[in-house]
Amino acid sequence: MSLQLFSAEGGPCGHFLSEDGLEEGKCEEFKADHTDKESLQKGAQIFMNYCYGCHSLKYGRYNRVARDLGIPEDLFQENLMFGDQKMGDLMAIGMDQLEAKEWFGIAPPDLTLETSLRGTDWVYTYLISFYEDNSRPFGVNNKVYENVGMPHVLEDLQGLQVPACKQVPQLAANGGLKQDPLSGELITEELCGFLEIEQEGQMTSKQFQASMKDLTNFLSYMSDPIREERKYIG
Repeated sequence: MSLQLFSAEGGPCGHFLSEDGLEEGKCEEFKADHTDKESLQKGAQIFMNYCYGCHSLKYGRYNRVARDLGIPEDLFQENLMFGDQKMGDLMAIGMDQLEAKEWFGIAPPDLTLETSLRGTDWVYTYLISFYEDNSRPFGVNNKVYENVGMPHVLEDLQGLQVPACKQVPQLAANGGLKQDPLSGELITEELCGFLEIEQEGQMTSKQFQASMKDLTNFLSYMSDPIREERKYIG
């Protein structure tokens, strides 16, 4: 996965469509809150259970994360560490990079600085934008990052999304919405490129979106763990 700031085509968020269909490539907005410890704890749990097998956080240490997130070290070790690592270790992974490249076509990148590189809006929108595409090696693609080279590891939670079409308002030349001159009703047209759940997962759409905000919040904290300290110091 290239660490470019923008997708190969479309806007910053590729071919992601806004819910009303009026904007393509605009990311969903998400503002991180490093003071929300509950969100950070939930995000850490998702990352360690679903992402950490492939993606490292090699610039962070387990004990620092546990302390900052308010998680007792014994609970962190028992529930979020799955090997023989020590609490003072860097959060690297045991996956061999050459083997990973053979399996995925590219070694999964370290994600410590991902939100600094791309922004929280991009990361959050990417996480909710996987969809079924049987032409791809892992059977999925992504609206934000076309031809993504990884499986949808969160499919059990989100379910399976598929491309969909729906009626959306037509834009007028002045930037407003076209209306029928007699009835005043909006004039619509069919637009394709939306995503809808075909096979439900363990979470509802709202629950999954909330969880991805928690995950993005955690990754934002990992990229800048002393942000709140800087604010306090001034």
